[in-house]
Amino acid sequence: MKTDTARGHLAAFVTILIWGTTFISTKVLLRVFAPIEILLIRFLIGYAALWCVRPHRLKVADKKQEWYFAAAGLCGITLYYLLENIALTYTLASNVGVIISIAPFFTAIFAWLFLRDRRPGGRFFLGFLMAMAGILLLSFGKDASLQINPVGDLLGVAAAVIWAAYSILTKKISGFGYHTILTTRRIFFYGLVFMAPISCAMGVHVELRDFADMGMIFNLLFLGLGASALCFVTWNTAVKHLGSVKTSVYIYMVPVITAVTSALILHERITAAAVCGIVLTLAGLFLSEKRVQNREDFSHGTECE
Repeated sequence: MKTDTARGHLAAFVTILIWGTTFISTKVLLRVFAPIEILLIRFLIGYAALWCVRPHRLKVADKKQEWYFAAAGLCGITLYYLLENIALTYTLASNVGVIISIAPFFTAIFAWLFLRDRRPGGRFFLGFLMAMAGILLLSFGKDASLQINPVGDLLGVAAAVIWAAYSILTKKISGFGYHTILTTRRIFFYGLVFMAPISCAMGVHVELRDFADMGMIFNLLFLGLGASALCFVTWNTAVKHLGSVKTSVYIYMVPVITAVTSALILHERITAAAVCGIVLTLAGLFLSEKRVQNREDFSHGTECE
């Protein structure tokens, strides 16, 4: 049990470490590709990679389970990224970053409602508030200023809710007993299926000359192989071993990773407010984690605070 828990924490940390740096690759790719084109290409690469790693067909024992895979693909692959990208066209990236970070709150609520987890206790909510305060300092402690945009901000909230739903669905799917790579690939398949009509409607115009720059190829491979194929497998592994709530609180670390990598790679200055934000965010994460530290994962039916 302790080995599985350690494996789950490691998988969650690796996932967030990579996801926290993807903005750099996306920034580079947006010079040539549209957001929907980047999304389509990265998940096609990820889907192909998962076939290469494990070229076995997933045989579903119960046809009703396909609905869970389809729902996970729709939520975690298609809708989440689509809503996030559209939100970015209406509001500041810093706003979206903060709003997406509330996903663990919705995950805890959904786990209580749909997975029969106990109602989140005071420690979880206190940790959530501390993490959000830290993320606000990280996002708005520099030159950025908070600007409310109802459309963009509501789309960001919708994306956070969708990701929480995806986390609950993957917890349910992990209970089916299939190999994580096979289940992730099936989720990618449905995500691409739902993405196809949207891509046609929005228009995809990719030419061979777009891949002439090795930098573009590297960043696409990083998003496709690292941020998609690897990270979705590691995220689903973490959910399997830790549960959806305990894994989701790692989302608090994304702004921290982003701030640190911005300083290291883009040479952005880390202010005193940012340092305070990092400390508050990490403290909130550990406090939220503590709510489930003294019990087994809720899938085992034991109680929490």
